[in-house]
Amino acid sequence: MSLSLVQSRALLGLQASAVTVEVHLANGLPSFTLVGLADVEVKEARERVRSAIQNSGLEFPHNKRITVNLAPADLPKDSGRFDLPIALGILAASGQIDGARLSDHEFAGELSLSGELRPVRGALAMSLALHAEQVLTNLVLPLASAREAALVPGAQVYAAQHLLDVVRQFLPRTDAQDSPEPWTQVTPAMVGTAPVYADLADVKGQAGPKRALEIAAAGGHSILLMGPPGSGKSMLAQRFAGLLPPMSVEEALESAAVASLVGRFSLEHWATRPTGSPHHSASAVALVGGGSPPRPGEISLAHNGVLFLDELPEFPRAALEALREPLESGCITISRAARRAEFPARFQLIAAMNPCPCGYLGSRLRSCHCTPDQVSRYQAKLSGPLLDRIDLHVEVGALPPEELLQAPPGESTASIRARCAAARQCALQRQGKSNHALQGRELDQHAALDAAAVKFLNVAAARLGWSARGIHRTMKVARTIADLALAHSTQVAHVAEAVQYRRALHLGT
Repeated sequence: MSLSLVQSRALLGLQASAVTVEVHLANGLPSFTLVGLADVEVKEARERVRSAIQNSGLEFPHNKRITVNLAPADLPKDSGRFDLPIALGILAASGQIDGARLSDHEFAGELSLSGELRPVRGALAMSLALHAEQVLTNLVLPLASAREAALVPGAQVYAAQHLLDVVRQFLPRTDAQDSPEPWTQVTPAMVGTAPVYADLADVKGQAGPKRALEIAAAGGHSILLMGPPGSGKSMLAQRFAGLLPPMSVEEALESAAVASLVGRFSLEHWATRPTGSPHHSASAVALVGGGSPPRPGEISLAHNGVLFLDELPEFPRAALEALREPLESGCITISRAARRAEFPARFQLIAAMNPCPCGYLGSRLRSCHCTPDQVSRYQAKLSGPLLDRIDLHVEVGALPPEELLQAPPGESTASIRARCAAARQCALQRQGKSNHALQGRELDQHAALDAAAVKFLNVAAARLGWSARGIHRTMKVARTIADLALAHSTQVAHVAEAVQYRRALHLGT
């Protein structure tokens, strides 16, 4: 048969659209034409496929006019994932394998010139998309990619290391060996060890910032740490992920699928909440995603985890302003002229900054030499709308040497995490979501402020000039504080503590 059809998938964001690789062999001047909106990497498959087939001891139809169409024609295709289905299509069209038996399989894999299969990006994302769409098929992938794709429950994944491993399964019945070497069906990897995080006990002193981290972990709130250099802001932020509850299977799959799109997934980090910490020179595209085709940015790679932005005012203004919408919605949509892709971005923002250019404004250990104008310009790099979306503003003071050297180890991450988990469970039983996700009527219903707390909040909001968003975020933080105290209603003490976490940046005044 001179026409063959092989099924594969193209990734656009976390969506895996079906692609049919159509191969036609015809008489005429020998040529190899590849059509179907293929990117440069896909067009280069012609030389890889030709060499892989020949070096595997198979016959490449040199005397034929070869036409390969990747359908649908208006769907962009990129990367080397189509090497394997193109090679199988040529072999099926030339009669070397049984093309009819390919119909219930889908293939993806890059070929080396020797015929070895190399891993492809997005294997887990592809398997997860098939699971979400309830597509029943046998997914054939390179070994490294198959291991991550098999993590999806119910996935039928087969691993091959060489083109010949795949060809042996589809030889014509008359040519098949009595006992061909089987390919490997991959079962989900069993991860028995719990994720390991740095312990918060390593941070001595700093009871106030630790309390703020506990509130943030219990309610899913964002937090800004302000203080002089060396006061422990980075140590606190790097240990925050350990306070969060263990990841569910769904959360682990979502985070791993995003990491798989950029080739960062590792089985050793399965079910470990990610902590992204991009450098302050990162652009807006690096933070929120972009490119053509669209790729996820740091906020999506931190999905279900923590995004730590150190030296917050040093980030480009455009990059920081791009965070405003994802902080509210939990997702980011990358739109281009022809395509758009949506990536999840439910992360907890932990930001750190110095109070002034020299860093020592308000410090007890060193004096600040910055002028008021320099301090104002430095802090004005952060816009009001962005600061309004950060729930907790916390000062991290520098510890005196004697206190730092003589202080005993602090409370462990495990004990604090237990309290955070109990508070989260209270919120889930009451409203089905974390406190930071409450909106509109839900907040009025579940915040449960008593009369004295409402009066106190009204006075504080009027005197401090808060926006409506600031008032609502204070109510959410107060509700979390009440949950940590196992209180049914939000009282004045809870609101008063929440008010302390929404303060102005001018630490030296």
